[in-house]
Amino acid sequence: MSKSSTTTDTDTDWLPNPHAGELLYSEFMEPLGIQAAELADAIAVVPARISALIEGSARIDGELDLRLTHYFRMSEGFFLRLQDQYELRSAKRAIAGDLERIVPHAA
Repeated sequence: MSKSSTTTDTDTDWLPNPHAGELLYSEFMEPLGIQAAELADAIAVVPARISALIEGSARIDGELDLRLTHYFRMSEGFFLRLQDQYELRSAKRAIAGDLERIVPHAA
């Protein structure tokens, strides 16, 4: 079920909003059998950075996106866009009531 900007259903009606780190783990690391420490070593970051990302307590920034996209041979910005989508969906859910009360400016 898709959500339009005028939908007022409860939070339980929304589709899941996985953190970029959760997607990194479930779609890349887990299928390839890559551990956090192994990935961290391969892209030259500390293992705690990857662990925090997977746990959802850290975000992907431009520098980490470049490292990850180079390693996984993805287009630059791929992981950053996942992070942005997560943050936008989270914000929309958090302020949905406020957004409904905002009257758009006439063109």
